[in-house]
Amino acid sequence: MCGIVGILDTRGERAVDRRVLARMNDAQHHRGPDESGTYLGPGIGLGHKRLSIIDLATGQQPLYNEDGSVVVVFNGEIYNFAELIPELKALGHVFRTRSDTEVIVHAWEAWGESCVERFRGMFAFALWDANRQTLFLARDRLGVKPLYYALLPDGMLVFGSELKALLAHGRLAREIDPCAVEEYFALGYVPEPRTIFTGARKLPPAHTLTVERGAPFPEPRQFWDVRFTGDNPISAADAQRELIERLRESVRLRLISEVPLGAFLSGGVDSSAVVATMAALSDTPVNTCSIAFSDPAYDESRFAQQVASRYNTRHFVDRVESDDFDLVDVLASVYDEPYADSSALPTYRVCQLARQHVTVALSGDGGDENFGGYRRYRLHLAEERLRASLPLALRRPLFGLLGRVYPKADWAPRVFRAKSTFQALARNSVEAYFHSMSLVRDDMRQDLFSDALKAELGGYNAVEVFRRHAERAGTDDPLALVQYLDLKTYLVGDINTKVDRASMAHALEVREPLMDHPLVEWLASLPRQLKVRGQEGKWLLKKAMEPHLPHEIMYRPKMGFAVPLARWFRGPLRERVRDVVLGETLAATGWFNAPALERMLREHESGLRDHSTPLWTVLMFDAFLRNAGLAGGALAPAAAPRAERVPIKASEHAPV
Repeated sequence: MCGIVGILDTRGERAVDRRVLARMNDAQHHRGPDESGTYLGPGIGLGHKRLSIIDLATGQQPLYNEDGSVVVVFNGEIYNFAELIPELKALGHVFRTRSDTEVIVHAWEAWGESCVERFRGMFAFALWDANRQTLFLARDRLGVKPLYYALLPDGMLVFGSELKALLAHGRLAREIDPCAVEEYFALGYVPEPRTIFTGARKLPPAHTLTVERGAPFPEPRQFWDVRFTGDNPISAADAQRELIERLRESVRLRLISEVPLGAFLSGGVDSSAVVATMAALSDTPVNTCSIAFSDPAYDESRFAQQVASRYNTRHFVDRVESDDFDLVDVLASVYDEPYADSSALPTYRVCQLARQHVTVALSGDGGDENFGGYRRYRLHLAEERLRASLPLALRRPLFGLLGRVYPKADWAPRVFRAKSTFQALARNSVEAYFHSMSLVRDDMRQDLFSDALKAELGGYNAVEVFRRHAERAGTDDPLALVQYLDLKTYLVGDINTKVDRASMAHALEVREPLMDHPLVEWLASLPRQLKVRGQEGKWLLKKAMEPHLPHEIMYRPKMGFAVPLARWFRGPLRERVRDVVLGETLAATGWFNAPALERMLREHESGLRDHSTPLWTVLMFDAFLRNAGLAGGALAPAAAPRAERVPIKASEHAPV
């Protein structure tokens, strides 16, 4: 696991400043503290920070082909590299190392842009072919590894594993994209391909970018997508057996390492299934790491201990106090963009714990999306049955009215909290799922945003992100549709972003066996009833793991990796939240409606409403502004002179 950076003159061969390249590279030192390397050629510079995992002796980067005409910097793991080496050798390629990185340069020579279709793993890499005067950027199928890029006005292309590397270049303008602000407040993150800044982009998952010097700047090209066919005729019993075999293969590939390796163990189904599989494949006890919360309402440590005891793992537990909220400013520097998933706090802590014992950790991420585990999936299916019984022309006015007049009763028993359900029933399937996924919903965003920001948005709504992906889903099945939407949005923008930044902040590599793309493709071929049956999600995974895990682990209510925000904001963080919501940083932007912010704060403090999620979203946006040097309406000195307010510029109002 590593960090990569680069600079390319897309117009000619202007010299790349070695000091600027080094500054960009050093901005990502945390991603690879073991070794550092750079490559400089006419109009091109590549940088690499290495966290040594495989081929410790000879796997240094940048890495070259036989004659030095092709050079690569790489972040991630190619798990099937050992299978590709004999094939490439048979084509005449000579290998000088035992690293998976060298496979990339020879695969490029052999297969060109389609080389990525042969790779099984998590990756983001940049490859320069001097003979073709071509830069090739690529990102893995499910967006486990990040890659940011920006084409500057002078024709220089800069890129890196994290946005902070691009900012370290010094020429990227820190102009905030209002559409990104809208998307952030809706979803809690800025989804691909946007970033918070107008001039920078994320390379989307399963995309490549081929830049030929002197040619017009290209659009990214998609090389893979998952298709939810649901047409696999396999029996339930055979599916259970095949799942176990596929899971074993996926985990086995991710055990390749020359450094200490372990796993996260939350006590949930996904991580427990991964640990059980690791134990079956390992001759020595597995290292497992868990977080225990002092608040019993959030603590799953006893369930993790059950699995650890059953498989005799070397189990490490770190206790997190209920008021462990000192990381707010740290998170802003870790994530670079505004990021509002509060589970980033315990994720940061479990990565910190794991790095004390291992350099590589396997996770259960991706299980809910691929197996149909989220509670919201079952609620969506129930709503879909109601939507199917009434036409939208009738539902929209009827349930729209009920959604407006029905009180928001956060304090009441769940059965009486119907406002959100009414609002969802007034929408079509995609709009309804976006509504259920929104941290700050449409009506509240309209209330919170100032007239100036709404004018800049020009009517743009973040639901367009979901609509764009839904058009490509290729399925009418309601469960498959929302699984596809999650794989394209929530898994990439929230989960993978959270884990990558939290782990790499501690130079820890996290591997994801439940996101192995052949496994994902196979699961997408299975019918809905193998995933959700009645009120039971992850049906297939649970049935397949019954011989391997305690019944209580698999069939208990899902807890999630949460923190007590509502209590914090009425207790120990009350004054801090008040200072932020009513403070000068937000006011100076001109983007927010001050009376609406005050009302939201007052309702939460009084206990009338639970606004903890919107308040956390505001709190983390404020932390981003301060971390980016934009507090007080001032641009960072490296970007531009001081200004009266942070400039908002919408480069486009349609999805990019």
